[in-house]
Amino acid sequence: QVQLVESGGGLVQAGGSLRLSCAASGRTFSSYVMGWFRQAPGKEREFVAAIIRSSGSTYYADSVKGRFTISRDNAKNTVYLQMNSLKPEDTAVYYCAAMVRLTGPIRIGNAYDYWGQGTQVTVSS
Repeated sequence: QVQLVESGGGLVQAGGSLRLSCAASGRTFSSYVMGWFRQAPGKEREFVAAIIRSSGSTYYADSVKGRFTISRDNAKNTVYLQMNSLKPEDTAVYYCAAMVRLTGPIRIGNAYDYWGQGTQVTVSS
């Protein structure tokens, strides 16, 4: 089992920044991929970013590329999402997810095995 706890969400003005954290506990050594997804009201969950735990390779949705940065601290079992130049359309609940083995596409939520409870990010215009 892997437990994931997100933090760092909040209310920010457009153009501002936030840093989300995802602390993992449990069988963290088996988490091959860590990802961030988001879901806005009335919309489907969408991929935001992912990082390969061992190599540090990163992947981003086109909508956040150049503005968001995913990183990890394996010693702390924590993954971060630095969000800059935030836009109102970034408003959503952000979820951290862990994929134990690379068994599916990194950008597809159903491929992930564990999820956090989510943290709200609200960007005002």
